[in-house]
Amino acid sequence: MARQNYLFTSESVSEGHPDKVCDRISDEIVDLVFKEAKKVGMDPAQVRIACETLATTNRVIIAGEVRVPETLLKKDKEGKILKDASGAPVVNPSKFKSVARKAIKAIGYEQAGFHWKKARIDVLLHGQSADIAVGVDEKGNKDVGAGDQGIMFGYATRETPELLPAPIYYAHKILETLTAARKNGDGTAKKLGPDAKSQVTVKYENGKPVGVTQIVVSTQHVDESLSSADVRKIVEPYVRNALPEGWITNDTVWHVNPTGKFVVGGPDGDAGLTGRKIIVDTYGGAAPHGGGAFSGKDPTKVDRSAAYAARYLAKNVVAAGLAERCTIQLSYAIGVAKPLSIYVDLHETGKVEPAKLEKALGEVFDLSPRGIREHLDLNKPIYAKTSAYGHFGRKPGRDGSFSWEKTDLTKALKDAVAA
Repeated sequence: MARQNYLFTSESVSEGHPDKVCDRISDEIVDLVFKEAKKVGMDPAQVRIACETLATTNRVIIAGEVRVPETLLKKDKEGKILKDASGAPVVNPSKFKSVARKAIKAIGYEQAGFHWKKARIDVLLHGQSADIAVGVDEKGNKDVGAGDQGIMFGYATRETPELLPAPIYYAHKILETLTAARKNGDGTAKKLGPDAKSQVTVKYENGKPVGVTQIVVSTQHVDESLSSADVRKIVEPYVRNALPEGWITNDTVWHVNPTGKFVVGGPDGDAGLTGRKIIVDTYGGAAPHGGGAFSGKDPTKVDRSAAYAARYLAKNVVAAGLAERCTIQLSYAIGVAKPLSIYVDLHETGKVEPAKLEKALGEVFDLSPRGIREHLDLNKPIYAKTSAYGHFGRKPGRDGSFSWEKTDLTKALKDAVAA
């Protein structure tokens, strides 16, 4: 029997956090490649990106493997594509640098130690490994194989309307609210900087979230004279607005900028790297994580696309009323199209046998990399907006973004388990 009364904590970080700056740049590059592919008529299924970003004081380094359209490659005076010693085409860094600067500017960094215009940006992208390409590409009767081995998890719960765990959902919402106020509001919120972190401890009674016992907000501020008490006066109304009515009581403990001054922030204060906030990106620790990061990767990388598929299936299971909570695990081998296993845990809340549901999931959704890509329509420039405030619990966009948050598979699932 699962515990019914307990405290659980999740954290979030803002788009200006050093690691999230790097996630944003890496995902802007994914979007850039898909946009360029569409311009020149390149099959988006042939796009390959595995892009990592490192950021520190006025320095950004972008590295990784890519297969990109000709418009993103270097050419000689005669228009021929330049190749390196291994025979791989050489990437032209100009457009990659441009999207990186635009991302840094959009986040809001114009400080002395990290400035969108002044930062040095090095692009060290190169062609995809031929050995990996052999396993991943279609050839003859061979379907697209998984880009790597690994395990991926999806999770859903009825704790929030978005079927996301309450602690991570509200930790995200606090920072989204503060960011919107900093960028679009007027008055004191403009004294805040881009770098921020939040953390909420949620109280559960009878298995349901009912309030918060501890709130942590650490936010950069551009006015050096502000004390922790001053910052609390600025952020408290936004925090209260982000949380459900009645969740904050007189017993709720606040920790706002608990170390005091927070003026130097972002990559100038702490180096950032793509993929270091995987728990923030997913379920805040309330569910397992396979270990693979998302940002900077095209959909053949199943640690991204299959994690999206697992979330999609788990959310549809709960939305269909087949369980109150659902965890799904998928596993893959590099170069192999079909998942090696499908595992379902309904946490003693299910209305159907997990084994029957495991069979049904494979029937209603083609879980090969190609099947996931086509069903969720993932070969699009939809990734930059996933880089902050979570990849899950977001509203599907008209541009095809967050398609894995749709609940359009409920009827098919009900029919499959009823058969």
